[in-house]
Amino acid sequence: MDREAGTVGERANNRERPAPVTAPAEAVIARVYPLLSTRAVDRPFDYLVDTFVGGDAGELGRGSLLVVPFGRERAIGVVVELLRESELPRSRLRRPLALLAESLPSSLVELCLWLAERYCTTPARAFALALPPGLTARARRQGTARRALLELTEAGRQALGAANQRLGARQRELLAALADGPLATEALAEAGLAATRESLRRLERRGLVRRRPVGTVALRGRGIAVGRLLRDAVPTAAQRKALEVIEARLSEPQPAPLLLHGVTGSGKTEVYLRAAESCLEQGRSVIVLVPEIALAPQTVARFEARFGDAVAVLHSGLEQAVRRGEWQRLRSGAARVCVGARSALFAPCEQLGLVIVDEEHDDAYKQQQDPRYDARRVAEELARRAGALLLAGSATPRVESFARWQRVALQERADGSRLPPVEVVRSEAHGRLAQAAIDALEEVRTRRAKAIVLLNRRGYAPYAACRSCGRALGCPNCDVALVWHRAVRLLRCHHCGYAERPTGRCPSCGSVSLVLGGAGTEQLEQALAALVDPLPVFRLDADTSAATGPARVLAAFERAEAGVLLGTQMVAKGHDFAGVELGLVVAADAALALPDHRAQERVFQLVTQLAGRVGRGSQRGRVIVQASDPQARALRYAARHDADGFVSEELEWRRALGYPPFVELIEIELGSATAGAELAAAERVRSELAQAGVAALGPAPLFRRAGKFRARLVVKAEPPAEHKLQAIREVVAELARARALGEATLVVDVDPC
Repeated sequence: MDREAGTVGERANNRERPAPVTAPAEAVIARVYPLLSTRAVDRPFDYLVDTFVGGDAGELGRGSLLVVPFGRERAIGVVVELLRESELPRSRLRRPLALLAESLPSSLVELCLWLAERYCTTPARAFALALPPGLTARARRQGTARRALLELTEAGRQALGAANQRLGARQRELLAALADGPLATEALAEAGLAATRESLRRLERRGLVRRRPVGTVALRGRGIAVGRLLRDAVPTAAQRKALEVIEARLSEPQPAPLLLHGVTGSGKTEVYLRAAESCLEQGRSVIVLVPEIALAPQTVARFEARFGDAVAVLHSGLEQAVRRGEWQRLRSGAARVCVGARSALFAPCEQLGLVIVDEEHDDAYKQQQDPRYDARRVAEELARRAGALLLAGSATPRVESFARWQRVALQERADGSRLPPVEVVRSEAHGRLAQAAIDALEEVRTRRAKAIVLLNRRGYAPYAACRSCGRALGCPNCDVALVWHRAVRLLRCHHCGYAERPTGRCPSCGSVSLVLGGAGTEQLEQALAALVDPLPVFRLDADTSAATGPARVLAAFERAEAGVLLGTQMVAKGHDFAGVELGLVVAADAALALPDHRAQERVFQLVTQLAGRVGRGSQRGRVIVQASDPQARALRYAARHDADGFVSEELEWRRALGYPPFVELIEIELGSATAGAELAAAERVRSELAQAGVAALGPAPLFRRAGKFRARLVVKAEPPAEHKLQAIREVVAELARARALGEATLVVDVDPC
């Protein structure tokens, strides 16, 4: 294999190298993956290691992190192998600039290489997931990066909505990313929108972006009630039976995964805690995954109540310095329990014994940027490689999980209360309240009780249309309608972030007769405030959480004696609130109109999860579900709390039509700014795949998004899909090296959600 990187810029390398800090006992060859995002550089390069310069010296080995010269640049690189000889003569090899004190465990190196293969990405992009927080080539050159919270100014919103503003493509992307609320600089980087310091300064000088001081996101769960989950909690008979199975599995050298299927309120967390305790007693470490950062504080509180300072937290909502400190505690072994969102999978835990995936059904476990990994599948592979137990839990497990993993059931609530009755009522208008819902809310007001209302659509109105010509006001960058946000008086695109102020006239015919259609959480909040006055209404969606943080809204609702929590699917996720008498799901079957084989499953999960927040303890409760078709399959089973029945019928439906778990899906999406180029590129990919023996369905055109015309190919592979994945990897790599797709971009999505 050609290692030509070792020949570029040798004189520059020698010129910038100061006196060595340390040196190995004898010269070796380090095979290194430079962390560069381009697909054209998807292989390791050899470097001659006889001296190190600059930085902190550590011990060289697999997983060591080096600063290496690459062309005229320098980059962080991960050592994947040490050799005595290279295919190139030593005189042509360049030398690393520094050996860093931090290093990755060898097990993580293996996992990242597997992830790159499984998800058809480059090893560099996979390794980036496991790096110590804040460790980037830019940070090494310019010092520790400071965290800044960036927000869009009013001038920035106007510039984003105007076509004649002098904005580069990268600047427009940055402004669009900030359109829905402030973001930390590292959050931009994780979304693939890393900005140079100078580009941010330009936007600040123009008054389009400003920095807002912000304190550290709460690291610990201090002050959060943990109730019966404290150390003196007594497990129920069902919990003890489940623990017997789990503890027996923990003692096996290669334990098979377990699925803890427990109804909401059955005490799955207590089972997690006791399983973790058994694992720690064996001298092994534990990783605990939650689907959302908003759920981390309550999980941390519960684990800290049991294990104290042995608990560390890793997720992107923390200050970079805090994340780095937590990473180092885990790497050193000072902390042995890691709690976090999906990125916690890459915590540097040694002697891993248990991986817990709470609310395993949640779509948030699927990464939406490259590499598009599924954290549940990666957790399974991590546990297999470590000889650890994967323990996944949910009240509404995915259909694939039912089929793949052995189940342990908790069929009753731990406090002895019954699951609330569910009434499905017909509603003709999406987003409007049916009379049964209005009557129930008035009863909540009279009793000064609590209610949770779910409408999975944010904004005030989903679209605005012209009465005269019928045209809906659309996004200029995407083939979708703009959503009216009344509080900020903006029409927004929820796909690319574009925003504009309405002129009051139809851009097509000039008519001033415009009408709003449908209802979102902002409009429903207004209606609820009038219905339950004087009780407070707490709204939780992407708009409010960007401004105040979801934890604050949830804490305020928990502290309140009475009130209504309104929101999108966030309100149904894993919360344990006392005193909730009413659950209301508005437009429950709206998602069934989407062309998605998971639509029925998602509706069943949403209704069942919301019902689980109601009527806990001695509190009575009821659930009302509004739908245009009350007889929809998902709603019928959800009303009976019948997960087994739903999964049984869903499996038969998927078997007949050829969907997971009976096949594995691989989607290949092509995009281009030029109409037609994406379809031509998709045809080229389909043709190349056919020559490699892989049949692809399509290409099918998709709606334009963020200025890109898109097309998709779908490959259905009989499990195991490794042979087809290998062929797809080779085709994609060859097309990238040959630049055969022109301006078109390509993304491979394995296990799409």
